[in-house]
Amino acid sequence: MYRWSAPLLFVTLLTPNPSSAELGDRSIDQERQEQVAMRLIGHQVLLAAGDSSSLVLPVERAGDRYRIRFAQDFGFDPSLMTATVDSVVRSTGIASRYLVEFVSCDSDLVVHSWQAALIPEQAMMPCIGREQPVACYELWFTILERDAAAFAGTQRVEETELTGSGKDQGLSWLLLITGLLVLVGVALVLRKKQRPTAPTEDPNLIRIGEFLFNPRNMELAFKNERVRLTSKEADLLQLLAASLNDTVGRETILTTVWGDEGDYVGRTLDVFVSKLRKKLEADANVRIVNIRGVGYRLVVE
Repeated sequence: MYRWSAPLLFVTLLTPNPSSAELGDRSIDQERQEQVAMRLIGHQVLLAAGDSSSLVLPVERAGDRYRIRFAQDFGFDPSLMTATVDSVVRSTGIASRYLVEFVSCDSDLVVHSWQAALIPEQAMMPCIGREQPVACYELWFTILERDAAAFAGTQRVEETELTGSGKDQGLSWLLLITGLLVLVGVALVLRKKQRPTAPTEDPNLIRIGEFLFNPRNMELAFKNERVRLTSKEADLLQLLAASLNDTVGRETILTTVWGDEGDYVGRTLDVFVSKLRKKLEADANVRIVNIRGVGYRLVVE
Protein backbone atom coordinates (compact mmCIF):
# COMPACT_ATOMS: atom_id res chain seq x y z
CA MET A 1 0.00 0.00 0.00
CA TYR A 2 1.47 3.37 -1.03
CA ARG A 3 2.15 6.22 1.39
CA TRP A 4 3.21 9.61 0.07
CA SER A 5 4.79 10.34 3.46
CA ALA A 6 7.10 7.39 2.86
CA PRO A 7 10.90 7.25 3.34
CA LEU A 8 12.73 10.50 2.60
CA LEU A 9 16.39 10.93 1.84
CA PHE A 10 18.21 14.17 2.72
CA VAL A 11 21.76 15.21 1.90
CA THR A 12 23.42 17.93 4.00
CA LEU A 13 26.63 19.49 2.65
CA LEU A 14 28.90 20.58 5.50
CA THR A 15 31.87 21.88 3.52
CA PRO A 16 32.64 25.65 3.71
CA ASN A 17 30.47 28.04 1.66
CA PRO A 18 32.17 28.97 -1.64
CA SER A 19 33.18 32.55 -2.39
CA SER A 20 31.51 34.52 -5.16
CA ALA A 21 34.52 33.91 -7.42
CA GLU A 22 33.95 30.14 -7.13
CA LEU A 23 30.28 30.21 -8.09
CA GLY A 24 30.98 29.63 -11.80
CA ASP A 25 30.51 26.72 -14.13
CA ARG A 26 32.41 24.39 -11.79
CA SER A 27 29.97 24.96 -8.90
CA ILE A 28 26.99 24.51 -11.22
CA ASP A 29 28.41 21.30 -12.69
CA GLN A 30 29.28 19.97 -9.23
CA GLU A 31 25.75 20.65 -7.97
CA ARG A 32 24.27 18.89 -11.00
CA GLN A 33 26.50 15.88 -10.45
CA GLU A 34 25.36 15.71 -6.84
CA GLN A 35 21.71 15.93 -7.97
CA VAL A 36 22.25 12.93 -10.27
CA ALA A 37 24.08 11.06 -7.51
CA MET A 38 21.18 11.65 -5.07
CA ARG A 39 18.71 10.25 -7.61
CA LEU A 40 20.97 7.23 -8.15
CA ILE A 41 21.29 6.66 -4.39
CA GLY A 42 17.50 6.64 -4.04
CA HIS A 43 17.14 4.15 -6.90
CA GLN A 44 19.82 1.79 -5.55
CA VAL A 45 18.43 1.99 -1.98
CA LEU A 46 15.06 0.72 -3.23
CA LEU A 47 16.68 -2.08 -5.24
CA ALA A 48 18.77 -3.12 -2.24
CA ALA A 49 15.57 -3.24 -0.18
CA GLY A 50 14.04 -5.63 -2.74
CA ASP A 51 11.76 -3.00 -4.31
CA SER A 52 12.04 -2.73 -8.10
CA SER A 53 8.61 -1.31 -8.85
CA SER A 54 7.74 1.66 -6.60
CA LEU A 55 8.72 5.18 -7.59
CA VAL A 56 11.53 7.47 -6.56
CA LEU A 57 9.82 10.86 -6.56
CA PRO A 58 11.46 14.08 -7.87
CA VAL A 59 14.49 15.19 -5.86
CA GLU A 60 14.06 18.44 -3.94
CA ARG A 61 16.79 20.74 -2.67
CA ALA A 62 16.44 23.07 0.34
CA GLY A 63 19.66 24.95 0.97
CA ASP A 64 22.32 22.32 1.57
CA ARG A 65 19.84 19.45 1.83
CA TYR A 66 18.82 17.07 -0.90
CA ARG A 67 15.49 15.42 -0.29
CA ILE A 68 14.62 12.16 -2.01
CA ARG A 69 11.07 10.94 -1.49
CA PHE A 70 9.85 7.39 -2.01
CA ALA A 71 6.36 6.17 -2.75
CA GLN A 72 6.52 3.21 -0.36
CA ASP A 73 7.95 2.14 3.02
CA PHE A 74 10.76 -0.41 3.17
CA GLY A 75 12.97 -2.42 5.52
CA PHE A 76 16.69 -2.79 5.08
CA ASP A 77 19.82 -4.76 5.88
CA PRO A 78 22.42 -2.26 7.23
CA SER A 79 25.39 -4.12 5.77
CA LEU A 80 23.77 -4.22 2.33
CA MET A 81 22.85 -0.52 2.52
CA THR A 82 26.44 0.33 3.46
CA ALA A 83 27.78 -1.41 0.35
CA THR A 84 25.03 0.09 -1.84
CA VAL A 85 25.59 3.72 -0.83
CA ASP A 86 29.37 3.25 -0.94
CA SER A 87 29.10 1.97 -4.54
CA VAL A 88 27.24 5.09 -5.69
CA VAL A 89 29.60 7.45 -3.87
CA ARG A 90 32.68 5.78 -5.36
CA SER A 91 31.28 5.67 -8.90
CA THR A 92 30.15 9.33 -8.87
CA GLY A 93 33.11 10.70 -6.84
CA ILE A 94 30.93 13.13 -4.86
CA ALA A 95 32.69 12.57 -1.51
CA SER A 96 35.81 11.07 0.02
CA ARG A 97 34.32 11.08 3.54
CA TYR A 98 30.63 11.11 4.47
CA LEU A 99 28.07 10.33 7.18
CA VAL A 100 24.82 8.38 6.62
CA GLU A 101 21.92 8.36 9.11
CA PHE A 102 18.62 6.48 8.84
CA VAL A 103 15.99 8.38 10.83
CA SER A 104 12.49 7.15 11.72
CA CYS A 105 9.82 9.41 10.17
CA ASP A 106 7.55 8.86 13.17
CA SER A 107 9.96 9.45 16.07
CA ASP A 108 12.77 11.49 14.44
CA LEU A 109 15.22 9.10 16.16
CA VAL A 110 18.32 7.75 14.41
CA VAL A 111 17.82 4.00 13.97
CA HIS A 112 21.07 3.33 12.12
CA SER A 113 24.11 5.36 11.06
CA TRP A 114 27.68 5.00 9.86
CA GLN A 115 30.63 7.10 8.72
CA ALA A 116 32.51 6.01 5.61
CA ALA A 117 35.81 7.21 4.15
CA LEU A 118 38.28 6.30 1.45
CA ILE A 119 40.84 5.99 4.27
CA PRO A 120 39.70 2.92 6.31
CA GLU A 121 40.97 4.38 9.61
CA GLN A 122 38.44 7.22 9.31
CA ALA A 123 35.44 4.90 8.84
CA MET A 124 33.03 3.89 11.63
CA MET A 125 30.38 1.24 10.89
CA PRO A 126 28.45 0.04 13.96
CA CYS A 127 25.46 -2.32 14.13
CA ILE A 128 26.19 -4.12 10.84
CA GLY A 129 23.87 -7.13 10.46
CA ARG A 130 20.91 -5.87 12.52
CA GLU A 131 18.05 -5.76 10.04
CA GLN A 132 15.52 -2.93 10.29
CA PRO A 133 11.78 -3.64 9.86
CA VAL A 134 9.57 -2.22 7.12
CA ALA A 135 8.71 1.35 8.11
CA CYS A 136 8.97 4.96 7.01
CA TYR A 137 12.57 6.23 7.12
CA GLU A 138 14.45 9.37 6.22
CA LEU A 139 18.05 9.01 5.10
CA TRP A 140 20.45 11.85 5.94
CA PHE A 141 23.63 11.89 3.86
CA THR A 142 26.25 14.38 5.08
CA ILE A 143 29.29 15.13 2.93
CA LEU A 144 32.15 15.58 5.38
CA GLU A 145 34.79 15.92 2.66
CA ARG A 146 34.29 16.18 -1.09
CA ASP A 147 36.46 14.27 -3.52
CA ALA A 148 37.83 17.50 -5.00
CA ALA A 149 40.54 15.76 -7.05
CA ALA A 150 38.02 13.62 -8.94
CA PHE A 151 35.86 16.64 -9.80
CA ALA A 152 38.86 18.79 -10.77
CA GLY A 153 40.06 16.08 -13.16
CA THR A 154 36.69 15.99 -14.89
CA GLN A 155 36.63 19.78 -15.07
CA ARG A 156 40.02 19.93 -16.84
CA VAL A 157 38.73 17.55 -19.54
CA GLU A 158 35.68 19.76 -20.05
CA GLU A 159 37.80 22.89 -20.41
CA THR A 160 40.20 21.39 -22.98
CA GLU A 161 37.74 19.45 -25.13
CA LEU A 162 34.42 21.26 -24.82
CA THR A 163 35.35 24.97 -24.74
CA GLY A 164 33.04 27.03 -26.94
CA SER A 165 30.46 24.31 -27.49
CA GLY A 166 27.78 26.32 -25.69
CA LYS A 167 25.45 23.36 -25.37
CA ASP A 168 27.24 20.40 -23.76
CA GLN A 169 27.46 20.16 -19.99
CA GLY A 170 30.82 18.36 -20.13
CA LEU A 171 32.47 15.03 -20.61
CA SER A 172 31.61 14.02 -17.05
CA TRP A 173 27.91 13.92 -17.94
CA LEU A 174 28.61 11.85 -21.05
CA LEU A 175 30.69 9.36 -19.06
CA LEU A 176 28.04 9.11 -16.34
CA ILE A 177 25.20 8.50 -18.80
CA THR A 178 27.29 5.97 -20.73
CA GLY A 179 28.08 4.12 -17.50
CA LEU A 180 24.40 3.95 -16.56
CA LEU A 181 23.46 2.63 -20.01
CA VAL A 182 26.15 -0.07 -19.74
CA LEU A 183 24.79 -1.15 -16.33
CA VAL A 184 21.24 -1.35 -17.73
CA GLY A 185 22.51 -3.41 -20.68
CA VAL A 186 24.34 -5.86 -18.42
CA ALA A 187 21.23 -6.26 -16.25
CA LEU A 188 19.06 -7.01 -19.30
CA VAL A 189 21.55 -9.60 -20.60
CA LEU A 190 21.64 -11.38 -17.22
CA ARG A 191 17.85 -11.52 -17.05
CA LYS A 192 17.61 -12.94 -20.58
CA LYS A 193 19.97 -15.83 -19.87
CA GLN A 194 18.26 -19.19 -19.88
CA ARG A 195 17.35 -20.25 -16.36
CA PRO A 196 17.65 -23.91 -15.32
CA THR A 197 14.44 -25.82 -14.71
CA ALA A 198 13.59 -29.01 -12.88
CA PRO A 199 11.20 -31.68 -14.13
CA THR A 200 8.09 -30.26 -12.49
CA GLU A 201 4.62 -29.49 -13.84
CA ASP A 202 5.53 -25.79 -14.14
CA PRO A 203 8.69 -25.35 -16.27
CA ASN A 204 9.46 -22.11 -14.40
CA LEU A 205 9.94 -23.97 -11.10
CA ILE A 206 13.17 -25.48 -9.78
CA ARG A 207 12.90 -28.18 -7.11
CA ILE A 208 15.44 -27.88 -4.30
CA GLY A 209 14.70 -30.63 -1.78
CA GLU A 210 11.19 -29.88 -0.48
CA PHE A 211 11.33 -26.33 -1.83
CA LEU A 212 9.96 -25.12 -5.15
CA PHE A 213 11.96 -22.14 -6.39
CA ASN A 214 10.46 -19.72 -8.93
CA PRO A 215 13.30 -17.50 -10.28
CA ARG A 216 10.90 -15.42 -12.36
CA ASN A 217 8.80 -14.41 -9.35
CA MET A 218 11.83 -14.47 -6.99
CA GLU A 219 9.90 -16.75 -4.61
CA LEU A 220 10.53 -19.89 -2.54
CA ALA A 221 7.60 -22.19 -1.73
CA PHE A 222 7.72 -24.75 1.10
CA LYS A 223 4.48 -26.67 1.61
CA ASN A 224 1.91 -23.89 2.17
CA GLU A 225 4.41 -21.15 2.91
CA ARG A 226 5.98 -18.72 0.46
CA VAL A 227 9.12 -16.63 1.00
CA ARG A 228 10.07 -13.62 -1.11
CA LEU A 229 13.67 -13.17 -2.30
CA THR A 230 15.51 -10.06 -3.43
CA SER A 231 16.75 -10.01 -7.03
CA LYS A 232 20.35 -10.71 -5.96
CA GLU A 233 19.25 -13.55 -3.62
CA ALA A 234 17.26 -15.10 -6.48
CA ASP A 235 20.18 -14.81 -8.93
CA LEU A 236 22.57 -16.32 -6.36
CA LEU A 237 20.24 -19.24 -5.53
CA GLN A 238 19.59 -19.89 -9.22
CA LEU A 239 23.34 -20.05 -9.93
CA LEU A 240 23.94 -22.50 -7.06
CA ALA A 241 20.93 -24.62 -8.05
CA ALA A 242 22.25 -24.90 -11.61
CA SER A 243 25.32 -26.70 -10.17
CA LEU A 244 23.50 -28.68 -7.48
CA ASN A 245 25.93 -30.59 -5.21
CA ASP A 246 28.87 -29.09 -7.11
CA THR A 247 31.08 -26.22 -5.95
CA VAL A 248 30.64 -22.83 -7.64
CA GLY A 249 33.76 -20.67 -7.44
CA ARG A 250 33.60 -17.39 -5.55
CA GLU A 251 34.82 -15.41 -8.57
CA THR A 252 32.20 -17.06 -10.78
CA ILE A 253 29.47 -16.03 -8.31
CA LEU A 254 30.68 -12.43 -8.12
CA THR A 255 31.00 -12.08 -11.91
CA THR A 256 27.62 -13.70 -12.69
CA VAL A 257 25.50 -12.10 -9.95
CA TRP A 258 27.17 -8.70 -9.49
CA GLY A 259 29.06 -8.18 -12.74
CA ASP A 260 31.50 -5.25 -12.60
CA GLU A 261 30.18 -3.53 -9.48
CA GLY A 262 33.57 -3.46 -7.71
CA ASP A 263 35.70 -5.36 -5.22
CA TYR A 264 33.55 -4.22 -2.29
CA VAL A 265 30.86 -6.72 -3.39
CA GLY A 266 33.05 -9.56 -2.15
CA ARG A 267 32.42 -8.37 1.39
CA THR A 268 28.64 -8.70 0.94
CA LEU A 269 28.59 -12.18 -0.66
CA ASP A 270 28.81 -13.90 2.73
CA VAL A 271 25.88 -11.76 3.92
CA PHE A 272 23.70 -12.94 1.03
CA VAL A 273 24.68 -16.58 1.62
CA SER A 274 23.77 -16.22 5.31
CA LYS A 275 20.34 -14.81 4.42
CA LEU A 276 19.69 -17.65 1.95
CA ARG A 277 20.63 -20.23 4.59
CA LYS A 278 18.00 -18.81 6.95
CA LYS A 279 15.34 -18.99 4.25
CA LEU A 280 16.24 -22.64 3.50
CA GLU A 281 16.23 -23.78 7.14
CA ALA A 282 12.75 -25.32 6.84
CA ASP A 283 14.23 -28.31 4.96
CA ALA A 284 17.02 -29.93 7.00
CA ASN A 285 18.25 -31.79 3.90
CA VAL A 286 19.13 -28.57 2.07
CA ARG A 287 22.37 -26.78 2.95
CA ILE A 288 24.72 -24.18 1.48
CA VAL A 289 28.26 -25.30 2.28
CA ASN A 290 31.27 -22.98 2.34
CA ILE A 291 34.24 -24.56 0.57
CA ARG A 292 36.98 -22.50 2.18
CA GLY A 293 39.13 -20.64 -0.28
CA VAL A 294 37.10 -21.88 -3.27
CA GLY A 295 33.43 -20.95 -3.16
CA TYR A 296 30.01 -22.35 -2.18
CA ARG A 297 28.04 -25.54 -2.83
CA LEU A 298 24.27 -26.07 -2.64
CA VAL A 299 23.82 -29.56 -1.20
CA VAL A 300 20.59 -31.60 -1.20
CA GLU A 301 20.85 -34.83 0.79
